[in-house]
Amino acid sequence: MLHPLYRLFFSMALISAMVSCAPTNTHSTKAGLDRRHFESLVNGDSTHLYTLSNTKGMEVGVTNYGGRIVSLLVPDKNNKMRDVVLGFDRIDDYLAKPNSFGATMGRVTNRIAKGTFLLDGDTIRIDKNNGQHAIHGGREGWRQQVFHGRQLNDSVLLLSYFSPDGESGFPGNVQAEVRYTLTEAGALIINYTAETDKKTVVNLTNHSFFNLSGNPQRPVLDDILFVNGKHFTPIDSEAIPTGDILAVSNTPFDFTRPISIREAIERDSTHQQLQLVSGLDHNWVLDTKGDLQVPAATVYAPSSGIKLTVFTNEPGLQVYTANSLDGTEKGKGGTPFQQYGAICLETQHFPDSPNKPQWPSTVLQPGSQYRSTCIYHFSVEKAE
Repeated sequence: MLHPLYRLFFSMALISAMVSCAPTNTHSTKAGLDRRHFESLVNGDSTHLYTLSNTKGMEVGVTNYGGRIVSLLVPDKNNKMRDVVLGFDRIDDYLAKPNSFGATMGRVTNRIAKGTFLLDGDTIRIDKNNGQHAIHGGREGWRQQVFHGRQLNDSVLLLSYFSPDGESGFPGNVQAEVRYTLTEAGALIINYTAETDKKTVVNLTNHSFFNLSGNPQRPVLDDILFVNGKHFTPIDSEAIPTGDILAVSNTPFDFTRPISIREAIERDSTHQQLQLVSGLDHNWVLDTKGDLQVPAATVYAPSSGIKLTVFTNEPGLQVYTANSLDGTEKGKGGTPFQQYGAICLETQHFPDSPNKPQWPSTVLQPGSQYRSTCIYHFSVEKAE
């Protein structure tokens, strides 16, 4: 029986009819985006900007290019709407160079060491797009593909994508769907499903960059972070997991009680794992046992009072503090993306799992269905 909170997430998300359509003709969204700036042809397919809304004033802008969350309006402690994700004003900015802002990551998110792994004794070679490694599905990953969109009602969007056998080197034809549901309770639910006709690997996530203050120039270091995991997977000098699983106790990675990111890092700012990636960019081993009723993580921004709670059935959570942003890229309204100007909370199987048979498997067999759920639930707290 579902927890009452979880039932509430779904209570207002009933689908009235499955109608295939483009977004509404209204040009401007509440977030100030012009839909016309997202109308384009990419690889011969049409791109659009869709919006989900609820009666509380929340709005989520999603483009079918890469299945990206472009904007996410949330009320703060003064009931002022704040856009809490980093993104761009037009599709051309997403196309200018490969990036992960708000994207659906597939066929396999995160890193695959050397761009190779064994599957039934065969060596599978993936496009290398991160030095000697593959990241987020290789050069032709799903973040750079156009999904087919169906707006089911004001609060539900269904995106589908067919990934052909051999795309980026992955075996098997894969049909995937990503369903976005915005509930009256303030939750954005992302449900992923995928099926294949040949044994392959699948590991999907969303790569939104959150700044709960609503100001990307305000660092997230003073946000209060909780991660429901007593262990993490350390990385080597090229950000590939070593295969070890270490306890977070007495390290800067201990967020088992809510603590500011800055305070946690300052416990030992010289810690080798922090210095390797100039901050947090690591996978936590969740202690939630895949239970969607148990929070996997929370982030709270004292400046706005906005709290984000993450629920998932996945075994891992990648936490990334936007270490590589340097102000050269400018997002919505011309605002530069600064280092530590966002936090990513990517629900997932562990990075490089295809090369780590001791870890939860990402293998998908014909006749089976991949299912993954991520819930981003927003609330307001006056003080914490």
